[in-house]
Amino acid sequence: MDVSRTRALRGPNLWSRHTSIEAIVTCAENERAMHQIAGFESRLRALFPAVGALHAENTDADISLAHVLQAAALALQAQAGCPVSFSRTTATTDAGVYQVVVEYSEEAVGRQAFEDAQALIAAALAGTHFDADAAVARLRELDEDERLGPSTGSIVDAAVARGIPYRRLTRGSLVQLGWGSKQRRIQAAEIDSTSAVAESIAQDKDLTKRLLHAAGVPVPLGAPVDTPDEAWEVALKVGLPVVVKPQDGNQGKGVTVNITDRAQLEEAFRTAAEYGTVMVERFLPGHDFRLLVVGDQLVAAARREPPQVLGDGERSVRDLVHLVNLDPRRGEGHATSLTKIRLDDIAVARLAMQGLTPESVPAKGQRVILRNNANLSTGGTATDVTDDVHPDVAARAIAAAQMVGLHICGVDMVAETVLQPLETQGGGFVEVNAAPGLRMHLTPSYGKPRNVGQAMVDKLYAHGQDGRIPTVAITGTNGKTTTARLMAHLFSAQGLRVGMTNTDGVYVNGHQIDSGDCSGPKSARNVLLHPEVDAAVFETARGGILREGLGFDRCSVAVVTNIGAGDHLGMNYINTVEDLALVKRVIVQNVAPDGYAVLNATDPVVAAMASATTAKVIYFASDRHHPVMATHRAQGHRSVYVDGDSIVAAEGSWRETIHLRDVPITQGGKLGFQVENVMAAVAAAWGVNLPWQTIRRGLSGFVNDSDNAPGRFNIMDFRGATVIADYGHNPDAMRALVQAVEALPAKRRSVVISGAGDRRDEDIREQTAILGQAFDDVLLYQDAAQRGRADGEVMALLREGLAGAARTTHVEEIRGEFVAIDTALERLQPGDLCLVLVDQVEEALAHLARRCAEAPSETA
Repeated sequence: MDVSRTRALRGPNLWSRHTSIEAIVTCAENERAMHQIAGFESRLRALFPAVGALHAENTDADISLAHVLQAAALALQAQAGCPVSFSRTTATTDAGVYQVVVEYSEEAVGRQAFEDAQALIAAALAGTHFDADAAVARLRELDEDERLGPSTGSIVDAAVARGIPYRRLTRGSLVQLGWGSKQRRIQAAEIDSTSAVAESIAQDKDLTKRLLHAAGVPVPLGAPVDTPDEAWEVALKVGLPVVVKPQDGNQGKGVTVNITDRAQLEEAFRTAAEYGTVMVERFLPGHDFRLLVVGDQLVAAARREPPQVLGDGERSVRDLVHLVNLDPRRGEGHATSLTKIRLDDIAVARLAMQGLTPESVPAKGQRVILRNNANLSTGGTATDVTDDVHPDVAARAIAAAQMVGLHICGVDMVAETVLQPLETQGGGFVEVNAAPGLRMHLTPSYGKPRNVGQAMVDKLYAHGQDGRIPTVAITGTNGKTTTARLMAHLFSAQGLRVGMTNTDGVYVNGHQIDSGDCSGPKSARNVLLHPEVDAAVFETARGGILREGLGFDRCSVAVVTNIGAGDHLGMNYINTVEDLALVKRVIVQNVAPDGYAVLNATDPVVAAMASATTAKVIYFASDRHHPVMATHRAQGHRSVYVDGDSIVAAEGSWRETIHLRDVPITQGGKLGFQVENVMAAVAAAWGVNLPWQTIRRGLSGFVNDSDNAPGRFNIMDFRGATVIADYGHNPDAMRALVQAVEALPAKRRSVVISGAGDRRDEDIREQTAILGQAFDDVLLYQDAAQRGRADGEVMALLREGLAGAARTTHVEEIRGEFVAIDTALERLQPGDLCLVLVDQVEEALAHLARRCAEAPSETA
């Protein structure tokens, strides 16, 4: 069994909406039927009993080792606690070759599970050892390292519940919620509007205490110190017992409480000094409480207890700690709801204060404290007391957060109870924390869990807001780039800042920020990351969907212009138009429920995509009487069609009309393929609720030149002859171009063409066969990149297509694109027409523009 071309599908994809690992798996003939491998399944189940049921997609098909790989990779992740359920194995057209797809929740875990599953199968084949428990443990540990921690995870989960998209910006806890200009960013439990000044104040415990005191909030007396002697002086001044802690600290690091003598204080000073400047303050008796403030509300409160064990008269302290740490809720770090108790030097010192050592056996019922502070990060526990908080205590906590300037704040309070005001019991606030941990509220050891993530999302986004911007995804064989550019122009006409991706580059607010073919998911994600994007338009190509899935979870409108046979068939196991339609259909399957799928009614495979979406459908077609259009219109649904010299948008009895004479890109309706593109863009604009006045204004201002739509039927004048530059490169595009050219007057027609080497032989031949019926002269040139073809191979195929051409009388081969262009231009006479099918779009257009600009001086 050979596993190759492993990919991570990071967005909705051909197989599902799940993030998945996809691999090509080749099985030898004896590996295509598991039952023919003697003893394999029994050995497999002995090594990994949790592998589960093994089956093929087709119940009549044999279970291959590829199917076993699928099941094992999924089961290993599930055993590690990952929330995964989807997997699939599909046989390709090549014998013994399969596409295996397995869902992952964390990419690194999914990839490792694939490797472990291969090792498991190899061990089962060879009859050797495979430690499944160790593999699962490694995966579980990797998952804890990779996934969001509980605090950030709770906010993200709350955002997802409200339909707000998110993107993880680092492997840590920095996350973007929302898209474009509606994005917000969080890092752990801290939001982007919290200033660095407020965070700095919170880290300075002495400054925080002085500010709170100025606001009338009860705080313990104390001061920062530089030496143990100074610390003892402050302790005597404020009165014993005292607390010693770092002035700038977190998670209870370096904190020692309830210090009653100088020896304890000096030891505590040394511990705190490891973390920076030391603070001494009066110890407040009572319980340790954490009050969580979000905005102007107290959303949760918990009583925290220090790590401790309860003696049973039989076990040592060490054994009791081990017993407590077996609790599955306890883990290392912050990934689990509780943290394991550590028997370190601090714990040993705390035991010594109680006259105990780790080997001591405490009496039955004896409470043994292992740390002075009650932080969950050091093994403490928490009990929810939210419903018990006195209104005056809540008001003081909110005042403390606002005094410091924190939008999300953890206020630490020491008091006997939260049921009474602080003044009546001598309690006080001891710390104010930025980016507070949320574990104690999400999964308290005792009491009611609180969905504090929801409160934080509600702080970021008002009710009814989902952080999304209008997004239009466009795919198809031909017309998608022009439609994308036209749609972006319509958004701009509404005054929106537009982010657009297409095969020419990435554009934000009219400025190109990246070049090349940017029709894939990475470019789409970059646009959604940009804070100055109010609306997005994505040309969505087949390759990107296959390679990585979509760059977004869903779009407002999906447009499918058409599906043609010449669009990269024979690659990546996409062999038929129906296969290609399944790939292009992915954008239709991922339209928002209140969005629209814009589909070409005259293309049967496109029209059939309507059944794949839960969104509403807008059909478009030049022929309003087409059966699909007629049925759709009769049902009162939205449709866009041509009626005489106008484009009509209709829904029920309502009509909106746009005269084609007011749409320059269509040449008054002469260019049929541009009329198709305009109808698709009008339907998309209608789907995102752009005003009709804006749509009209935008269409009238869109000129089909090399700036607005480079390489898309750009018309130029050369010495009285018409020159048209286009990037068409498949048979369907040739048919559309021939139809458009025949609508334009010309004495003699010539065409300059090459062929893309990554097309099927028959598709390359068909292009010149079509052109040979409409052009007098054909100039062939070889592309700069042959894409796997031998030198001259594509030229030969193009010549074969011209055999028996009805109109072509002259065929010439020329080396070099620009030489071919210059040769064609020199032969033009006034009234002639030349179609130049460019390869290097930007360079060729610049060359043509320069030659056309120089033309008058050449004839002077």
